[in-house]
Amino acid sequence: MINRGQQFELLALAYLEQQGLRLIQQNFLCKVGEIDLIMQHDKHLVFVEVKYRASKAYGGAAAAVTVSKQQKLVRTAKWYLQQHKLSNTACRFDVVAIEGYEPYQYQWIRNAIN
Repeated sequence: MINRGQQFELLALAYLEQQGLRLIQQNFLCKVGEIDLIMQHDKHLVFVEVKYRASKAYGGAAAAVTVSKQQKLVRTAKWYLQQHKLSNTACRFDVVAIEGYEPYQYQWIRNAIN
């Protein structure tokens, strides 16, 4: 049985695949942190953070990706790139913010983290 977080990661995965991205790895976990989805989009390796919030109260799903969370994602992505010997690969960080109830509202923020 999948948990609520995994449910929304699967929804985000399906959404991004419809946009032309291809899954490389789901739930990459290491000593530094976790990345929800790692995908290929054209020549970019895309590290994706998925957030769900039922409402926009307190800023909604996108606002839940705090500065400290962004820094942790960057460190985890650097670890991934180092371990897979991909130091010269073009990458970006995207956020898929899912809000509301079915039908869910998706917000795909490309280059969300610099």
